[in-house]
Amino acid sequence: MKKVGIIGWRGMVGSVLMERMREENDFKDIEPLFFSTSQAGQEGPEINGTTYELLDARDLSLLKETDILLSCQGGQYTSDIHPKLRNEGWDGYWIDAASTLRMEKDAIIVLDPVNRKIIDQGLTDGIKDYVGGNCTVSLMLMALAGLFEKGWVEWITSQTYQAASGAGAKNMIELVEQMRLVGENAQNLLDDNETALRVDRNVIETVRSPRFLTKQFGAPLAASLIPWIDRAMDNGQTREEWKGISETNKILGYAENQIPIDGCCVRVGSMRCHSQAFTIKLNKDIPLADIENAIVSHNQWVYLVANTKEETVNKLTPTRVSRTLDIPVGRLRKMNLGEQYLSAFSVGDQLLWGAAEPVRRMLKIALEHLG
Repeated sequence: MKKVGIIGWRGMVGSVLMERMREENDFKDIEPLFFSTSQAGQEGPEINGTTYELLDARDLSLLKETDILLSCQGGQYTSDIHPKLRNEGWDGYWIDAASTLRMEKDAIIVLDPVNRKIIDQGLTDGIKDYVGGNCTVSLMLMALAGLFEKGWVEWITSQTYQAASGAGAKNMIELVEQMRLVGENAQNLLDDNETALRVDRNVIETVRSPRFLTKQFGAPLAASLIPWIDRAMDNGQTREEWKGISETNKILGYAENQIPIDGCCVRVGSMRCHSQAFTIKLNKDIPLADIENAIVSHNQWVYLVANTKEETVNKLTPTRVSRTLDIPVGRLRKMNLGEQYLSAFSVGDQLLWGAAEPVRRMLKIALEHLG
């Protein structure tokens, strides 16, 4: 069996990856090695009755013994270790959940239900670096890949509503702590059946307090939102918004004649699902029934939610989708802008299709290629 080193297995994405690998019995196909940047020599995870000792994630000699390295450790680790390994001649497959290598010429962004042909060609051509994509880009493509595949998309704007999980485990905890503070401060008013205006005033005073907990987000997220994610780009976008056009076109293999994609990325108080509202300009007038069929026939995880209030509020929300691989698409309709304009809304679990699942599946593909 092939030796597979896993780094960052205890973090947020790594924990979801481990959960999925256990569910799918992936460990039976590999000889796993678990690495740590801080706890080498200590006990690691128990897999099928075996408890693994943690190895030093900065020991190049140990890392070089593997056939495949799968990292969920983060971009700084990749920036430090990846070039050193390659310079020392390690020729194994590097599979990464971090963004560091995504736009490198000799790396492929992986989302196999969408770009399996590009992945397979990369393996044939000797490409060794495979990287999970941006969460909202991956979730958008899982939802709308059928339209791209048909060649119907002229441009897209995606207004995203991104969960706390996209910012990391500490941010998820801070959101819950913020919600607790809001609730505790308003509790007496709720118990006394005070008016909504008094409760509203109390909530505003709580979240505006200089003592309110905002260490991770830098601003209140509970009872609010933050319309800024990642750092600023020179053109006024945030880097998160820039990834829409750059990563989508790379995943699809569009080096030329790129499809314009833009929008506004917003952090909201959902725990782990990213939602997106799309305005799609089609390059011709296509019947809505054909559009629906193209979407649902692309992959086994996407499905349509009827454009009714009952179906939408019950099936097109983070509450419904969290901790599943489901990719619902709803609010699908032609717009008043014209017959070539389409509106849609989708939700997907940021920690699954948006992070852990593409790299888990890439590991399986690499193992198949190695035989």
